[in-house]
Amino acid sequence: MHDEDFLIAKDITKYYDTTAVLKRVNFSARRGEVHAIVGENGAGKSTLMKILSGAVQKNAGEIILDGVPVVLRSPFSAHRLGIRAVYQEFSLVRHLSVTENILLGQMPTDRTGFLIDWNRVHKLAEEKLAEIGFTGLNVRSLVSHLSVSHQQMVEIAKAAVTRPRIMILDEPSAVLSQDELNRLFALIQRLKKESTLILYISHRLEEVFGVADRITVLKDGEYMGTVLAGETNQNQLIKMMVGRNLGEIYPKRHKSPGEKILEIKHLAQEGSFRDISFSLAEGEILGMFGLVGSGRTQVARCIFGADPITSGEMHLNGKNIKPKSPRAAVEAGIALLTEDRKRDGLVMSCSIGDNVSLASMEQVSRCGILNTRQRDARVRNQVKGLSIQPAQINRLVRQLSGGNQQKVILAKWLLSQARLLILDEPTRGVDIATKVEIYRIISDLAESGVGIILISSELPEILGLSDRALVMREGCLVGEFAKAGASEEALLSCAAGVIQ
Repeated sequence: MHDEDFLIAKDITKYYDTTAVLKRVNFSARRGEVHAIVGENGAGKSTLMKILSGAVQKNAGEIILDGVPVVLRSPFSAHRLGIRAVYQEFSLVRHLSVTENILLGQMPTDRTGFLIDWNRVHKLAEEKLAEIGFTGLNVRSLVSHLSVSHQQMVEIAKAAVTRPRIMILDEPSAVLSQDELNRLFALIQRLKKESTLILYISHRLEEVFGVADRITVLKDGEYMGTVLAGETNQNQLIKMMVGRNLGEIYPKRHKSPGEKILEIKHLAQEGSFRDISFSLAEGEILGMFGLVGSGRTQVARCIFGADPITSGEMHLNGKNIKPKSPRAAVEAGIALLTEDRKRDGLVMSCSIGDNVSLASMEQVSRCGILNTRQRDARVRNQVKGLSIQPAQINRLVRQLSGGNQQKVILAKWLLSQARLLILDEPTRGVDIATKVEIYRIISDLAESGVGIILISSELPEILGLSDRALVMREGCLVGEFAKAGASEEALLSCAAGVIQ
């Protein structure tokens, strides 16, 4: 039986300088439920969770836990009350092992009390991982040697093994494979049975409806309401989040693909993928799906010249090409929106204007001298067309929301006038309203004749946007589906090796 009002947040208010991020937010949750928190980028979700975990201090309001008012001055004080959080940014110690990260601060020692009994410690870590269903991780490995998805598993495990009273998960699934996601959901169900309250933030609405009991909506730092997941639907939730109906999530396209512009023949990169062959037509959106580690991103990087190929051929507009660098690829008319926008796609310490113009400086330069007036006019045109907010081109990119950062990268490639655009997870970490905007941009680009390779882990996105879909598994191209014959079940089964 659920306890009512196990956690109560009253009139929570938070300011950064003079900007109100949370405005008298009232929120309550029950013991033993999965309570999702949704809203657009900048709605205040992560700030509220950081206040509840002691990482950020509120300016006003009260937090009541199990009937008792509490003051959360730090994450340590929250830990003592049984509150653990897993944020989008990892808090792991990268030069320590999986064991050391999971058992940090509670390492068993030998009889002297001074020396760590390492065999016992590693065995204890393995036992704790097995208890929560996270087997298969090498507990002796350094965290820095793990894949991003395995680091996320360690981050979740570190919080879960303490058997928390409240567990906060902020976009936990963004980098997980389907198998890892299934294990996360199984863990959530196990924690529910132990009366743990799970506060779950995700932009993936299908996921929210699959895991949540109740859903709370925030908009512009204000509480919009709480609904039962079983008594609402995506359209109703989206209207609460954005204040309007978004209409068709995936825009209708009117033009059919034209002539072939790209042909890949037997492309291979030793250790990553082999014998990849496919073609792309003008104005076509070609989806590429696969589980984590399937080789999709490596194929994209090789086409863009970021990584070398071992063998194979690439033909663009009938010409044999082999770009040896991203610069050469850009000059050939190829662009890549990378999976990790902060590491590979943006210069976070530079302005919107600098980032948008990075790939097209030569178009507004003469004799090596940049025409700043012409550059700024082009940038402002892109900022307006893509509704980048705030619209101040001198604003640093690191000060923007994830969705606006993604649109800055799109603006950069639009100015480069690329005719082949590779999009690797273009909507990862952005809210539903921004997703719809990005889908419109992708559709408009295809209508204008740009050939697009869309790499995504979100099956509804692949099915909703693509003319055709390719499926990769373990470095091989294992399936191709026409739009009419594609389904989530068919693509996932193919990616998992259930069908050939």
